[in-house]
Amino acid sequence: MTVTPNAVPVLSSLYQQSVADYWNAEENPVNLRLGEVDGLYHHHYGIGEVDWSVLDGPAETRERRVVNELHRLESAQAETLIAHLGPLRPEHRVMDAGSGRGGSSFLANLRTGCQVDGVSISESQVAFANQQAKERGVDDKVRFHFRNMLETGFPTGGFQAIWNNESTMYVELSLLFAEHSRLLRRGGRYVCITGCYNDAYGLPSRAISQINAHYICDIHSRSTYFKELAAHRLVPVSVVDLTAATIPYWELRARTHLATGIEDAFLEAYKSGSFQYLLIAADRV
Repeated sequence: MTVTPNAVPVLSSLYQQSVADYWNAEENPVNLRLGEVDGLYHHHYGIGEVDWSVLDGPAETRERRVVNELHRLESAQAETLIAHLGPLRPEHRVMDAGSGRGGSSFLANLRTGCQVDGVSISESQVAFANQQAKERGVDDKVRFHFRNMLETGFPTGGFQAIWNNESTMYVELSLLFAEHSRLLRRGGRYVCITGCYNDAYGLPSRAISQINAHYICDIHSRSTYFKELAAHRLVPVSVVDLTAATIPYWELRARTHLATGIEDAFLEAYKSGSFQYLLIAADRV
């Protein structure tokens, strides 16, 4: 089992090892091709109205138009998350929990000048993101670490803001929010964007089970987020239902060369009401 320099295991279960293996091997064009547009590799979904004209016009430039449009939508999602982090200054330290190849971390630094620590259990993605930081000339401000977001080893109260962008479904929320609560200073801000199943619908739908199997994750219920936030001194200040805003992204992606086969499950789950795409911002009290 891989360990950190202080001998604390980063991967503490066989499940975490399987997730790390998945992301270490992941080279999906829907992530890599989009990141090549401007060097921001986001690894999440998009929101906003689609410019459907990208499907028209010359066939030889259609792929480029589609890639640019999907990247515009995923960048809009990241901008929305960052806008909810509260006022950040260059002296503030923030954490990207489940940082992937670093897109949201670089964008947060670009917009606010803050110091960013990204955390991931994928060694290959950490290496990729650190190389990106060096190439972008911000490796003194944006750093990525092979650490477990459930037990980061960072100092208590050292962060002004923390976020999860589509990464909470890989962990137990009670453990995650306990660590975030420890890391955030009083008055600090936590933000997540996540897909969650709608308790009002009932148990997770078949489509949600397909999504879980596709990504080796376990989508939580909406109520579990608010229960565990309250239990760990994280008080919601804003909850935004982004479900309607993300459906156009999935409708476009399903019609492109970048479709992965999971698009129909997302669209069925969202449109049936069994699945919701939420932004939750909470203050540490």
